[in-house]
Amino acid sequence: MNLKIVPKVRPGHLQSRGHGYSNGVTMVELLIAVVLAGIVTSAAFSVYITQHKQWIVQDEIADMQANIRAASEELTTQVRMAGQGLPDEFPGGAIWAYNTNPDTIVIIYDTGALTGVETEQPMAQPSSELRCDGHDLSGLHDGEWAYIFDPNNSTGEYFLASQVDDASDRIFHASMPLSRAYPVGSRIMKLAQKRYYVSGADPNHPTFMVQNIGENAEPYAENITTLNIRYVLSSGAVVDVPPRPNMIREVLLTIDSRTNRSDTEFQRAYRQRSVTTRAKVRNLGMN
Repeated sequence: MNLKIVPKVRPGHLQSRGHGYSNGVTMVELLIAVVLAGIVTSAAFSVYITQHKQWIVQDEIADMQANIRAASEELTTQVRMAGQGLPDEFPGGAIWAYNTNPDTIVIIYDTGALTGVETEQPMAQPSSELRCDGHDLSGLHDGEWAYIFDPNNSTGEYFLASQVDDASDRIFHASMPLSRAYPVGSRIMKLAQKRYYVSGADPNHPTFMVQNIGENAEPYAENITTLNIRYVLSSGAVVDVPPRPNMIREVLLTIDSRTNRSDTEFQRAYRQRSVTTRAKVRNLGMN
C-alpha cells in the first residue's frame, strides 16, 4: 500500500507557484501615483496657461501695431495729397488745423473726377441748375457732393448734386440752393474733404476717426489714444496752428496707440506704442 504525503498549507499563506495568486498594489503606491499624476497635470496646465497668456498679449500687440501703422499711413498719404488740383486762392486753404488735444486736421484736394468743367451759362437765381455745356460730367453722380468756385472773387461753396444729366450737361441741386447765383466760367470740382480726429466717446476704446464731406464720421483705427500734429512752415518754424495753410512745408505726425485690453501683469495698465512721421506737403506754396 502506497501512501501519498500532501504538504500542509499554513493559514494566511497562498501559493505563488503555478496557478497561484500574485501580490496587489498597496494603498501607499496608489497615493504616490495619484500625487505624481497631479504634479504632472498641474505643471502641464501651468505651461498652457502661461503660453495662452503670452499668445493673447502678442495678439494684442500685433493688433495695436497694425492700428497705429494704418492711422499713420493714411494720414501721411492724405497730407501729401493736400491742395492737389485746387485753385491757388481756394477759400480757407487745403489744410485746416485744430489744436484740440487730440488734434484735428482737415485735408482737401481735387479728386480729378471732373476735368476742366465750368459753367457756360449764367445762373438766373441761386436755385438754378448749373449748365456746363460741352463738358464731361461722367465723374459726378446723383447724390454726390461737388464744389463750385468763382475765380473772379476767389469764393465758392459745396453743394449736393441732386441730379446729373449727362445728355444736357446740366447739374441740378434742387435740395440745396447755392448762396448766390454764380457767373459764367465758375469752376465745378469734385473734392475730397477728409477730417481726421480721435474720438473719446468710449473712454475704454478711443478711436481714430475719418469724416468725408456730407457723411457721418466712421472709425478708421481702434485704440488710438493721441493724435499730435505740428506744422513746419516755409520759415523753418514749427507751430501747432499755421497762420496760413500755404506756408506749410511739412506736417509732423505723432500717433499713440494702446492694446485693446489692460494687462495686470505689465507695469502700466495698457501696453502702448508711439510713432512719429514727417509728411512733406507737395502741393502748397508752389508759387
